[in-house]
Order: sequence, then C-alpha cells, then structure tokens
Amino acid sequence: MTAIDLPASTATADVEKPQKLAPRRYYLFALPALVLIAGVIIFPWVFTLVMSLMEFKVGGSVEFVGSANFAKLFADARFGESVLRTFWFTILAVVLPIVIGTWAAVVFHREFPWRGVLRTVFIMPMMATPVAVALVWTMMFHPQLGVLNYLLSVIGLPPFAWVYDPSTVIITLVLVEVWHWTPLVMLIVLGGMAALPSDPYDSATIDGATDWQMFRFITLPLILPYIMVAVVIRTIDALKVFDTIFVITQGGPGTASETLNIFLYLQAFQFYNLGYASAVVVVFFVIIIALSLLLLYVRQKLKWNA
Repeated sequence: MTAIDLPASTATADVEKPQKLAPRRYYLFALPALVLIAGVIIFPWVFTLVMSLMEFKVGGSVEFVGSANFAKLFADARFGESVLRTFWFTILAVVLPIVIGTWAAVVFHREFPWRGVLRTVFIMPMMATPVAVALVWTMMFHPQLGVLNYLLSVIGLPPFAWVYDPSTVIITLVLVEVWHWTPLVMLIVLGGMAALPSDPYDSATIDGATDWQMFRFITLPLILPYIMVAVVIRTIDALKVFDTIFVITQGGPGTASETLNIFLYLQAFQFYNLGYASAVVVVFFVIIIALSLLLLYVRQKLKWNA
C-alpha cells in the first residue's frame, strides 16, 4: 500500500508525530543569555532604583526615604542648571557635527586628486580615545603655553580664555567634541551617498541644474535617512559625554561646565551620597529614553528610514 492509499488521518498523524514528541529543550540555549542580561543589565538597574529610594552615604546608615531624594533633586538649583547645561552642550555637539560632517561627505564623495589620503586624514581624530583627545586639547588650551593662543598672537589677535572663562567653556568643549566626532557623521552620510542612483543627477545635469540645486532637491532628500541615523547616534553620545569634560575642566571653572554626568559623578564619588546619586541616574535614564523615543518617532513619522 502506498502513502497515497493511507487514510488522511493516518498521514496527518505521521507528519505531526515528530513535532509532538520533540522535546522543547531549546529554551536551555537561551538560558545563559538570559542570566547574563539579568546579571549585567537588569540587576544593576533594579538595584539603582532601590538605592534611589534610600538615604545612603558611605560610612553611614541606610534609611528608606521613599521619593525624598527625587523631591530634593527637583528642588536643587544646581541640578537644574546641570540639566540645562547638558541640553545646551548636546544641541551644539549634535548640530555642528551633522552640518560639518554632511558637508565633508559631499566634498569627499566627489572625485579629486589625493581624495583617499585626505579622507584618511579627516577620520583620524575618531580613532583616538576621548581621554587622549582631552589631554592633548588641555595642553593646547593653556593660556600661556598653549599652541592656540600662540597662533592667535602670530596673526596679531589677543589671547583667548578658552576653557578658563565661564562664558566660553561650553563652546570650547563643543569644539573638541566636533573635532573628535564629525568624522563619524561623515562616514555615515558618505556610506549613504555611495548608494545613491546616478540617473537623477544625469537628468538634472541635462536640465542645467546647478550644484546647489542638485544637492538641495536630490542629494539631501535621499540622504536624510542616513543623517537621521547620525542624529540619533550623536544625541545619545553627546548626552553621555563625561571623560572629555572631566579631564579638561572637572566641571569648572566653578560649575560653568558641570553637566549632568559631572554632577552625578560628584554626588557619588566626591560627596559619597549614593542614594541621591542613584536618583540622578534614574532621572538621567528617563531623559535619555524619552529623547531616544522622540527621535525614533520623528524618524518613523517622516519616513526617514535607511
């Protein structure tokens, strides 16, 4: 008797039998990853959330205070100033690299002599670690021995205070961030431009369009998804900047460059107020998540999907 002669119920049972009898041990393969995630990510966050509800200083007793740390936090003028300072630094550290990086991508997308060498030189700052970058720029910003003020004196300009003036310290730190991470934006946008079709440009050339018109009406709309990816990455990175600021200014002069990360560090490791610092971490986490969701929403709403 062939398989065609078997009753339909028998044939179905033969097909489904291996699936019903197969043991579901594949859950064990995911167990190590789940344990790792729980130990490295979930447990620290739960512990931090619990600590934010405690009054805990190193060497002192631990006392449950509920939301008192958060109430104290939102009433702390220094915390509010650090939040505003963080947003100001982030806006500048995102907009300037996006603009300069996009322009650099357009330039390096063209064919010209020594393009490969110049492109390599342009991305070299991104290869250095933030601490090394900060140490080099700290020496360059020195008011008497720094090379930047020497160059200003050569062209007849007075010395500049750079990070030693509260009114210019944030702008100066942004310049370091722009120098360090503009190459990343350039690489993201340049990768998008490499995939652009050539037909629209051929048609625009025949119609007599200028370079600016081709960029404005062809290139820019096509590379917007890649620019949005760069915006999301740079926003998250700029919000988390700590090492560069701490090495160069330690939050000074005074509190002029004290961003949220520096404020958090001082509360935890200088004042040893771990409960209060944990509340800062929770609020900072909420801010990062909210901004990330907002950027992803804007990207999805405007159909900027790479």
